[in-house]
Amino acid sequence: MTWQARIAKALGATISDARPLQGGDLSQVFRVELADGRRVAVKLGALVGAEARMLAAMQASGAAVPKVIWSGDGLLCLEWLDETQPSPDGWQALGETLARLHAVRGPRYGWDADYAFGRVRIANAPCDSWPDFWADRRLMPFVPDLPAPLARRIEALALRLPEHLPASPAPALLHGDLWTGNALFAGDQAYLIDPACYHGHDEVDLAMLELFGRPDAGFWAGYHACDPGREARRPVYQLWPALVHLSLFGAGYRGLVEGLLDQLGA
Repeated sequence: MTWQARIAKALGATISDARPLQGGDLSQVFRVELADGRRVAVKLGALVGAEARMLAAMQASGAAVPKVIWSGDGLLCLEWLDETQPSPDGWQALGETLARLHAVRGPRYGWDADYAFGRVRIANAPCDSWPDFWADRRLMPFVPDLPAPLARRIEALALRLPEHLPASPAPALLHGDLWTGNALFAGDQAYLIDPACYHGHDEVDLAMLELFGRPDAGFWAGYHACDPGREARRPVYQLWPALVHLSLFGAGYRGLVEGLLDQLGA
């Protein structure tokens, strides 16, 4: 059965139009028009079931996410959201929804399953020490594939992480890949999309949000106050997505990795 036929069976309406969308790094993404007038976002891929579970966990926190309409066998149907340009109220809504997400606590750092960004595996085995989690699950897996000088710098930093990171911050529920493209603004609302959830230090999401841009002041008005020293910890947390980009997209991101290591004196 084709995915179009599966959607028709699951949603009780035939498809009148389906258009591929950009940005499907982990799955194929389509805007689908149904014959009964409904519009849905459709994802196809091996990890969409895991994404559905993450969205459910996020929704349970009170965070704004697209509603899961149907999920099964590599197919995910989501509420369609009409995207608009971010407004100050939208940025504040993003801060508020992220605060609700981060208020949820897990028993340990990590998640109950691994995930992936393309060929980059995301190890999420639970851990009781936050510096150990960040070293063993986020930094060290890249070392075997890095040029030797860069690998040595990552190894040295991993050994010194207790100097940079708190030992036991609250294990907040994280979006896990919160660059600005994964915040969808619709009018004065903001929704979290394309998660890679696990439990960890809430500053991880903030650092990612600041890696390739800066949130509007309204975001900080909606989010709760941050702990002292966040700016010093930010490069540690930005290093992981920088390494992901280096692995996926090549040497053009080596300068970003090295610049973050320079900031950390590593």
